[in-house]
Amino acid sequence: MTAKIEALRGMEDILPGEIEKWQWIEDKARIFFESHGYREIRTPILEYTDLFVRSVGESSDIVHKEMFSFEDRGGRNISLRPR
Repeated sequence: MTAKIEALRGMEDILPGEIEKWQWIEDKARIFFESHGYREIRTPILEYTDLFVRSVGESSDIVHKEMFSFEDRGGRNISLRPR
């Protein structure tokens, strides 16, 4: 018997009918924050691992438990940005 495949916890799709609610909330938040002088930024999802190690420390739980790191084809250590 094959196991049922389920979405990872916190990784559910947001489908039509639900996405409009999220967009409404995001629009209201954007208007509020912009009216108080804040502006949106978007940061890369991949960074060199050394950037995180340098900022949070080699022995932190973030580096050891919360980050997905790998070596790219060029031999560089890359990590997915932790949330």
